[in-house]
Amino acid sequence: MNKTALISRRGVLAAAAIAAVIPLVAGCTAGGGNTASGPTTITVMAGAQDLTPELIADFESKNPNIKVNHILTDPARLNTMLAAGNPPDIATGGAVGSANINARGLATDLTPFLEKSTVLKEDDLQPVNDSFRWDGKQSGKGPLYGIVKDWSGDNTLWYNTALFDKAGVAHLSETEPVTYDQLLTIAKQLTVKDGGTTAVHGLGVEWGWSLYGPISAMIMQQGGKLYNDDLTKIDFNSAEAKRAIQWYVDFGKAGVGPTSLNPLPDLADFSTFAAGRMAISQDGYWFGGNFAAPDAIKTIKMAPAPVMGDTPVVPSYSGQGWWMPEQAKNKDAAWKLMEYFMAGPPAETRAKSGWGLPALKSLSEKLPQDLPYQQNAYKVAQNELKHSVVLPDSPYITTDLVNTTIDKYLQQAIKGELTVEKACASITDEINKVLEQGKEQIG
Repeated sequence: MNKTALISRRGVLAAAAIAAVIPLVAGCTAGGGNTASGPTTITVMAGAQDLTPELIADFESKNPNIKVNHILTDPARLNTMLAAGNPPDIATGGAVGSANINARGLATDLTPFLEKSTVLKEDDLQPVNDSFRWDGKQSGKGPLYGIVKDWSGDNTLWYNTALFDKAGVAHLSETEPVTYDQLLTIAKQLTVKDGGTTAVHGLGVEWGWSLYGPISAMIMQQGGKLYNDDLTKIDFNSAEAKRAIQWYVDFGKAGVGPTSLNPLPDLADFSTFAAGRMAISQDGYWFGGNFAAPDAIKTIKMAPAPVMGDTPVVPSYSGQGWWMPEQAKNKDAAWKLMEYFMAGPPAETRAKSGWGLPALKSLSEKLPQDLPYQQNAYKVAQNELKHSVVLPDSPYITTDLVNTTIDKYLQQAIKGELTVEKACASITDEINKVLEQGKEQIG
């Protein structure tokens, strides 16, 4: 998942927010979907980088009775199509964030399709796909309502060994994670100031992309949890949550990396990291796909996700994938494209590129291991798989709104306008009001 993919990821989460105003869809048939007879045209809402004209032509040549109408991912347009009862046959969205859509009956249960498929099997799916599951009350369990195309454990670390060497800082371990406190200390050692500007950022945490994901992981690593059992209330007042928020406040006050108070011009770490002006970036395996080009820097390595507590926890913050709207009219034909895209040539190409981990266990061997940094990244990523977890995903709020609320009060705490305790109380109160409203809407 490159920068374009991650920016679109936020747009898809916005689609979940829009979906909150769409009435509950009446249940349709639970079987294999509509039976295509004769030429069928399926409409697919996906990113330009995912479904290229070449892939469409290849699929259509192998399935001459199916034509693909590709429209670009557009949350507002998806909302209009869903509300009108004329949705695309396939839509793109994050696995984390799908609870809102699934709770409203907007997505199709893919279990019947999986049971008949000879190329996509549930036991071949990586656990990240569990975020697309919905049992009628919570995500992570029950039937599958989408399939992830590629993903990463998003709180792992990438670092520039040349900047470590220049600062006289020991390289990070491939196997043993640093603590968050150690990471902040290391970031301070790596940060280089030039007058009033920062010549080298010690650490980037992709602040603008997710706060909920890494903070949830921090809390889980300490043995705590954010949500109650039915996902109707959130609690940032716990000792575990306060510790996580305190770390972000300390990070912001230390000036070792970008925040929403001093963002990078492009709101992303890559260009600054690639220019040798950022020593560490907290990004998933996908980040390494940037460095396979001949002219890219090669003094990079990947390291395990840092820990705050005793339990390593490595979640995907989104897990972009495809899902079929419940009111889609050509489900059988759409499933053929789903099989092709998720298990056929496109899936193999994605795996070989290093732009994310494959969502199928059987494709892991396709990951690139030619360059030294790729060998390192493969080893780290495979080791981190055993710590993969599903983030809690409430159907009553969107992760975008949670991120925005956390950011608002983090800014005030960093500026000294609020204590961490008051910031946590304000985050809790504000999000719980929205959760209550969401619960009333869904019932």
